[in-house]
Amino acid sequence: MPPLDMLPRSAMPGEWVPPDYFRRLKREETPGFDAPLEVDLGCGDGAFLLGMASHFPERRFLGVERLLGRVRKVCRKIVRGGLENAHVLRLESRYAVEWLLPHGSVARLHLICPDPWPKFKHHRRRIVQTGFLRAVHDVLVPGGEFLFMTDHQGYHEWAGEKLDTFAEFERLPWEDGDFFYPKSDFQLQWETLGKRMHRTRCRKAVTGRPDQE
Repeated sequence: MPPLDMLPRSAMPGEWVPPDYFRRLKREETPGFDAPLEVDLGCGDGAFLLGMASHFPERRFLGVERLLGRVRKVCRKIVRGGLENAHVLRLESRYAVEWLLPHGSVARLHLICPDPWPKFKHHRRRIVQTGFLRAVHDVLVPGGEFLFMTDHQGYHEWAGEKLDTFAEFERLPWEDGDFFYPKSDFQLQWETLGKRMHRTRCRKAVTGRPDQE
């Protein structure tokens, strides 16, 4: 269930407030639904989200962030930049994917530097779990991509093991410079500490399980 303060309310400029937080939405209920949608889970201060929206004006971008202060900050940046193709959803990332976003609606889903929960007893709190990957598969369009980046090698290996048992995804190469990909605030922070980024890119197989209605 989403937090109690996630009930319908007036949106800030740049924010998207869904018509209902307690059911799976339809594609036409999302902002700018006629253009390809990319989702940035845990968008932080919006550096990656705004960079992508500026570079690809023909696409639409949705940042998901649960902290109100960050949502307000990103909304102000969206307004100042005049980015009509970018919005922020104030919500917990896992809930947005598993319960809210329409099936077969997302062209690319980005998960950049999530909390690695490094202690073994906390691994169950990691967002990359089998159920989450199933939900990612369902919200992606056929041929849609899931891109995961972390500075934590152990978490990267964990995610790889989960994906290896998930036949509906096929791995794709991902090296620096392969395509435009601005750095998030988290990535910049870790790289200043000399940490290496570990990347996983995969694609929803067109021949996979049909999307649910």
